[in-house]
Amino acid sequence: MTIKLPTNKTISRRSLLKHAALTSVGLGALALNRNSAFEFINQAYAEQPAIGTWPDGSKGDTVNIGAAVPRTGTYAVQGEDELKGWQLAVEHMNTSHPLMKKIAPKVDKGVLGKKVNLLAADSAAKPNQAVQEQQTFINQNKIVLMTGSTSSAVAVALNKFAQREHVLYIAAISGSNDTTGKDCVRYGFRQNFYGETAANAIGPVLVKAYGKGKKAAFMTPDYTYGHTVTKSVNEYLTKNGGWTQVTNQVSPLGTQDFSQYITNIANSGADVIINVNWGRDAVLSVQQCKQFGVTPKMQMVIPYQIPFLAKEAGPELMENVYAATDYWWTLEDKYPLAKMFNDEFSKKYGYKPEWGAENAYVSFAHWARMVTEAGSFYPPDVIKQYEKGETIPSLVGDVHYRPEDHQCVRPVIIVKGKAPKAMKNKEDYWEVLEVVPGEPLMQKPDAFGCKLGDYT
Repeated sequence: MTIKLPTNKTISRRSLLKHAALTSVGLGALALNRNSAFEFINQAYAEQPAIGTWPDGSKGDTVNIGAAVPRTGTYAVQGEDELKGWQLAVEHMNTSHPLMKKIAPKVDKGVLGKKVNLLAADSAAKPNQAVQEQQTFINQNKIVLMTGSTSSAVAVALNKFAQREHVLYIAAISGSNDTTGKDCVRYGFRQNFYGETAANAIGPVLVKAYGKGKKAAFMTPDYTYGHTVTKSVNEYLTKNGGWTQVTNQVSPLGTQDFSQYITNIANSGADVIINVNWGRDAVLSVQQCKQFGVTPKMQMVIPYQIPFLAKEAGPELMENVYAATDYWWTLEDKYPLAKMFNDEFSKKYGYKPEWGAENAYVSFAHWARMVTEAGSFYPPDVIKQYEKGETIPSLVGDVHYRPEDHQCVRPVIIVKGKAPKAMKNKEDYWEVLEVVPGEPLMQKPDAFGCKLGDYT
């Protein structure tokens, strides 16, 4: 028997037995389950020096994951939904749940024989705070994986931190083109859709629905997510629909009073308001547009849909509003894994999952798959497993990760807000119009300046 390691080093069975005896580990090491045996082999024979938290972070019977997620502030509602998705994913890894095994078949009561433990801290959607919390997790808990963002400013900061610390990072919600564009890193990955794919998915729908030559007013949060989403949407509509951006109202994150921005929009002559605000900012800006009378006179569009927006702003304000999103729960009629996820999530938390929870669950499931396929927690091995670009399951069909920028190639969902009277139940806010294949929506891997950096 010959065992091939992820490091491309082979060890004969005779040499392995000899080493086990000589190191007093003995044959008992080989009585461990297959995944644990592989981890023993990797650590016993690895030629690589320690890197990041490896191998210390995976030496015991438990591996830790650190989540820096907004639990207070403008994005707190969305952050809590993400946290629930991660918690469910970890539970499913540790119990070998059938849904998890559909995505990561080699999960077996944990990952590589290790129980998975999730640690969470409040980032408040602030980059410095998120980095500090992850640094604490690294120092105190030797985490093998980082997650969390919701704000793309946090995602970009954690990308850079992950590369510096050589600890893997998977983005939570992050809509900025920069996350897997100019600020991409070798140690970072993103599952969810983003500005460019949102624009190219919803753009044709808007041109068809409203016609060519329209005037658009943009509402943009003043950071990387807002600027890149506005840029992508505006470029698509200008090029393909002959639309004109008549004003771009840029507001700081956490704005409470949008009156000055809405007044400028009211005086702009716009036909359509393209609202890129997110979280609580989106709820308040949508409500205040109605209060100031600019909607429904001007049609509202949400190019990057916000979990719980319809619930918090009110379904009557989302009626006939077009949006692009990562997931909507009624996709369970089309995708069996979506049905399994919805049932498990609803049973545990008492409501239908929003796309923050979907992205959180799938991102963790994909990581578990990559680690178990690589047979190691050694970060470069896991990265290279992602970079194989193999077709893997998600809740919305098969997907893959591009090796050049670590962006998941996945569909974008186009939805339209339902009239309250058309809702079949209290959570039936959106009608799914189209599931748009992801690959044609994406820019070339190097178009946004992605240079991944080194493995070690």
